[in-house]
Amino acid sequence: MASVFTSPVSVSVWAPTNPRLQRTPSTSTSMSVSLASSDSQPPSEDLDPETTATGDRSRKDRRRVVRLAWEKLVRWSRSWRSKTKIDVLERTNKVVVLGGGSFGTAMAAHVADRKAQLEVHMLVRDPQVCRSINENNFNCKYLPKHKLPENVIATTDAKSALLGADYCLHSVPVQFTSSFLEDIADYVDPCLPFISLSKGLELNTLRMMSQIIPQALRNPRQPFVALSGPSFALELMNKLPTAMVAASRDKRLANATQQLLASSHLRISTSSDVTGVEIAGALKNVLAIAAGIVVGMNLGNNSMAALVAQGCSEIRWLATKMGAKPTTITGLSGTGDIMLTCFVNLSRNRTVGVRLGLGEKLDDILSSMNQVAEGVSTAGAVIALAQKYNVKMPVLTAVARIIDNELTPKKAVLELMSLPQVEEV
Repeated sequence: MASVFTSPVSVSVWAPTNPRLQRTPSTSTSMSVSLASSDSQPPSEDLDPETTATGDRSRKDRRRVVRLAWEKLVRWSRSWRSKTKIDVLERTNKVVVLGGGSFGTAMAAHVADRKAQLEVHMLVRDPQVCRSINENNFNCKYLPKHKLPENVIATTDAKSALLGADYCLHSVPVQFTSSFLEDIADYVDPCLPFISLSKGLELNTLRMMSQIIPQALRNPRQPFVALSGPSFALELMNKLPTAMVAASRDKRLANATQQLLASSHLRISTSSDVTGVEIAGALKNVLAIAAGIVVGMNLGNNSMAALVAQGCSEIRWLATKMGAKPTTITGLSGTGDIMLTCFVNLSRNRTVGVRLGLGEKLDDILSSMNQVAEGVSTAGAVIALAQKYNVKMPVLTAVARIIDNELTPKKAVLELMSLPQVEEV
């Protein structure tokens, strides 16, 4: 590739050792030698010492600049940590996790590991899962190979789980949240902060979790945080480096959530853009189904890249119309989560798409899964929102039509490819 960027005029020709070629060459011979040597380098012993010394100094200067930049970053990091108080964790005695699925379990284990004296109560509905956690420290249904900390306690009793809790991690699937919370609302302290781990939109009402939770609890002032970002439960349980965003309109609550959850392997950024974080988290599940369909139909890498790029644009169009910040959509909870969900096999929504692309029926796919793929329910709500805000979303609309059995994946591809060729926005 180096020769592509090298002009033949600027090539230096070093003297050949063959005495025949040391005679005054003809024009053609000179050109031949010049071209033949254009891809060669002179022997190191013929390099000008000054040039060599200059190159060494240049490399040392570059290394010095990099080293100074890194040292500056480290000093900033130390200064920042010294100013940041971590008394939130010290003051926290009990955390309740609503839901016993894989991500709720992973977050329960993560919080419990943060402080041995902390009580982490998981409210689950399956008595078998409850016994498995309390007797063997394993969630037998969702994470059977990962031992949970001993300070994780499971219960099916909502009153005891919520009594005296300092924080609540909500991990109930979106479509069941409203009815679930209405049943336990009497046990919820009106000042208890809810940290929502659930991603999606309520199908009939188009509500986000920041709207569902306060309304179900009959308390419009219920403290709320949306926690989102590229995070698989399995990797969180394995303590692999992960980064997420805690979004709240209450800056102090977002900072408190950061202090409660941040650790050596989990970074928590804060944001005030609750709408952007929630919409991105909901719509990426629908886009992941589309990405899975591309894989199932074996449409190739070009198709995948084009589809995901288009899907990212559609999510940005809708989110910004709803008041979200464009920077949120390009951040951890937007592009970060989209990349993880669309490109990695661990994604439930992507798996649904792959099987649809292979020709399986949606009912058969869902009946064989023991976890909820939120994108299936969210797809219809997304299209309703798009119509409400007058946003064209061809890729996500195609997914909704496939899920409703109004369009086959093959037909959807043909229709998408035949759309008008327009300017990119």
